[in-house]
Amino acid sequence: MTNEQWDLLVNVVNRKHNGPAPVGFIIDSPWLPGWAGISTLDYYSSGKQWFETNKKVIETFPETIFLPGFWSEYGMCSEPSAFGAKQVWYESNLPHADKTIHSIEDIAAIKKPNPKLDGLLPFIIQRLKEFEPSINEMGHEIKFAIARGPLNIATFLMGTTEFMMALMMNPEEAHQLLKVISEFTIDWLRHQKEQFPSIEGILVLDDIVGFVGEDECREFVVPYLTPIFAAFETKIRFFHNDAQGLISTPFLKEIGVNLFNFSFEHSINEIRELAGPEVALLGNLPPRDVLAAATPEEVRAQTEQMWNEVQDKKGIIWSCGGGVPQNVPTENMQAFIETIKKLEGRNRK
Repeated sequence: MTNEQWDLLVNVVNRKHNGPAPVGFIIDSPWLPGWAGISTLDYYSSGKQWFETNKKVIETFPETIFLPGFWSEYGMCSEPSAFGAKQVWYESNLPHADKTIHSIEDIAAIKKPNPKLDGLLPFIIQRLKEFEPSINEMGHEIKFAIARGPLNIATFLMGTTEFMMALMMNPEEAHQLLKVISEFTIDWLRHQKEQFPSIEGILVLDDIVGFVGEDECREFVVPYLTPIFAAFETKIRFFHNDAQGLISTPFLKEIGVNLFNFSFEHSINEIRELAGPEVALLGNLPPRDVLAAATPEEVRAQTEQMWNEVQDKKGIIWSCGGGVPQNVPTENMQAFIETIKKLEGRNRK
């Protein structure tokens, strides 16, 4: 991300942006390897191909903000690997992390990992260290510390069904697990900040927040996400949850979130009303059924419909409702970007 893009992002969050309507997308390994014509395994294992792929997407769409920007990651294996999860890798699909907790009694033995030493985390840092000079030569900087959220990590360690049952039937053990994971997550975010002083934002991704009710959100989400987003002083506190978001959205301001990427199943107007003006929004075109599967003409039509329905266009990064999924063609990305630019220009006349 360039400093100009970062300043734009900060101004959008602060509702001070008066320029052209910004477009931005969360991009990572589900989309980038296939789009660039390489295997998922090559993207993970080759630092050169990882860098060249990210460089190519920035050069192909120069006016677009890609978040978090040069994301060094190993899919859903990144944080679970630090807890000792076995990783299963595929040539052209996302990796999988095996469970480490097989019974509720196993939670008592969970120890907080060291992000400086454990799992794949040192490799994540080392890749950024290796390519930071090349990233800087492009006029970009590493701006975000990134982590999966505590509920998300817990489901990989324990299994989604098992963890959701634990919230209801074994709340004490669930709290114990979330406490360890949250403290680890804070350490992991702070370590990234220590290694890259250019970082000024935090990105946390946790879809499991969308699976709980209001009481559970108050008990198991707010107390753990709040200190995570306060891990260090930052200008952008970006939360991704593209599962059900109507219950958790009213808590975002309390948690400290000021930028939110949510499910396409909720309208921007609906989320704006629940989140309040203090939270900027990133969305909200259907990612799979429209951005990936539709024709460019259909993308243009759906984008225009989305735009026209939004009442308050302040504090919005125009995007899709989630990260960019597999198989999104260049033509569809261009159709979205061009349509937003055209609509914004028409709106100014």
